[in-house]
Amino acid sequence: MTILDVALHLGGSWDLIKDIQKRDLSHRFAKPKLKHLRQIAIDEIAIAKGHRYLTLVMDLESGAVVFVGDGTGAKALKPFGKRLRGSRAKIKAVAMDMSPAYRQAVSTHLPEAKIVFDRFHVMKLFNEKLSDLRRALHREATDVMQKKVLKGTRWLLLKAAENLDEERDEKTKLKEALALNQSLAVAYYLKEDLRQFWEQAGKKFATLFLDGWIKRAEGSGIKKLQEMAKTLASHRSGLLAYYDVMITSGPMEGTNNKIKTMKRQAYGFRGREFFKLKILAIHESQYKLVG
Repeated sequence: MTILDVALHLGGSWDLIKDIQKRDLSHRFAKPKLKHLRQIAIDEIAIAKGHRYLTLVMDLESGAVVFVGDGTGAKALKPFGKRLRGSRAKIKAVAMDMSPAYRQAVSTHLPEAKIVFDRFHVMKLFNEKLSDLRRALHREATDVMQKKVLKGTRWLLLKAAENLDEERDEKTKLKEALALNQSLAVAYYLKEDLRQFWEQAGKKFATLFLDGWIKRAEGSGIKKLQEMAKTLASHRSGLLAYYDVMITSGPMEGTNNKIKTMKRQAYGFRGREFFKLKILAIHESQYKLVG
């Protein structure tokens, strides 16, 4: 139900209903308690065109968003760091992407916390490299059929092997595309192999797996794979930290999708502070009013 629906039902104005809800949300969620935090995830979400973002911090144990900051990077997290000092929270681990800015902010405000570079973001980065490689190969291809096949495999390359649709014969289509280009095949199979990093029996096995993967990518002779290998090598400790605390920002991705749906249903929100309160309350199912 939207705020407009309630306003029409009760015979009040949109602004009146919005202000009532805003006051209630502010009372309940404006300053979440942080003392209990132990494991958190940090991520950003685009809220409008023109590179306008919010930075979110989630309590991975409760699934609640406990901080919404304007913008991205260390500056966006500065108010959160200030509140943390006052709360005396003992955060043990942080799941996040490989952003240098977030890494610096966490190291500054939470020097004792383990930084875990999240699986979702690592694979997203690899998929971007794979897409760049496919586009480059498409530009360089001189055969019309090869160009057509490369163009048609755009989304197939990004799918996990087990998610390929048998009814649409996606496995066969992908196999045919990979047979046409060795570089693309090497990149795709290394992508599928990298997914197994998070399925190892323990940190010792994960270390051997990661080092082996990096060597294979470095020796592939494919620039995009070598770039990925360099990135993973420089973030090695944060990748292996997964086997110390076993956290991911998966719950954060689910919340991001809920936020996008909420924003879409409301056709945007009138007022950033109201929108931020809605995000802080999004884990509470009873709060269903949208703009």
